[in-house]
Amino acid sequence: MAWYLVLWRRNLALWPTDPRERAELMKKIGGTFVDGNIKKGKIKEHGHFLNGNSGYSIWEADAIDVLKNMTMTMPYYEYEVHEFIPYEKSKAIVGSVFEIPAESAKK
Repeated sequence: MAWYLVLWRRNLALWPTDPRERAELMKKIGGTFVDGNIKKGKIKEHGHFLNGNSGYSIWEADAIDVLKNMTMTMPYYEYEVHEFIPYEKSKAIVGSVFEIPAESAKK
């Protein structure tokens, strides 16, 4: 499984202006999409930025799952998706790049 940082933003021009309709859409997306993927273990963390209409999610899933899930909420949301390597793994990878081979160190 890969890790993804997903930055999301609501496309406010497409959201209902009626407060009840907007609340229903929020429940559907929040309750079904976000909570469902948290329960499945795909979303590890989900949060909102202080502007109230954007935020982030951290996913542990394969690319197909991420694409499917992002597509389900379009056009109401726009996404920026970045694959990343968690710190402990990246630390080991970067550390191994800078290790001096034993033979070179003896010279």
